Amino acid sequence: MTAQATNRYMQSTARAATTRATTAIRAKLGAVSLAISGILFVLYPALRPFSSEKGLDGAAAFGSNHWIEAHMLAMVGFTLLALGIVGWYSSLQSTASESGAFRALVVTLAAIGLTLPFYGGEAYGLHAIGQEALNRGDGSLVEMSTVVRGGAGLVMFLIGLLLLAVGAILVARVIWTSSDANKWIGIPFAVAFALYIPQFFANQPLRVGHGLLVAFGCALIAANVWRRSGKEAEALS
Repeated sequence: MTAQATNRYMQSTARAATTRATTAIRAKLGAVSLAISGILFVLYPALRPFSSEKGLDGAAAFGSNHWIEAHMLAMVGFTLLALGIVGWYSSLQSTASESGAFRALVVTLAAIGLTLPFYGGEAYGLHAIGQEALNRGDGSLVEMSTVVRGGAGLVMFLIGLLLLAVGAILVARVIWTSSDANKWIGIPFAVAFALYIPQFFANQPLRVGHGLLVAFGCALIAANVWRRSGKEAEALS
């Protein structure tokens, strides 16, 4: 092998090692994002005020600081979920599972993009309505919440949550068909997001319980990604 060919080989090897190291870092950042996301999905229903959402009781719930704080935590949770799935996909690049992981990534990102605007309306729109109703002492203003929660925004929100369930099921399917020994770890994640729409009809304790299921599912996948990324880093050292 000539000196020039040897130099090219060494440069190519160095680039490949750098790429693998960068991928491992991205995957670990994704794992951290996924774990934090799960925690926020617990804090959201735990902090969110629950009431009849009618009259001045509803105004007090909508207008409280806890209302806007809880929904902001949910929005950050969805954002970190997106980053977490990007990291999960990064950990599977150049493997037999990459194509399936990419489909799950695309569906999940689209789902979150369709879901977040509704949470913005819930957080800021209903908060403004609640505060105005309290200022005027007029509980009838709370009826305006149906405008925020209805129409095209609601349709987009429901489509987003259905796609989120599909994306989570695709994530679980990729993990199940992969070479990973713990094939079941994606199942809690898939079940949690498949139940996201039904949990809206539950009371606060059940919704907090659902949040714990989301956190458990996220933590399992995050731990798996972190472990595999650690092994990749060790192989490079």
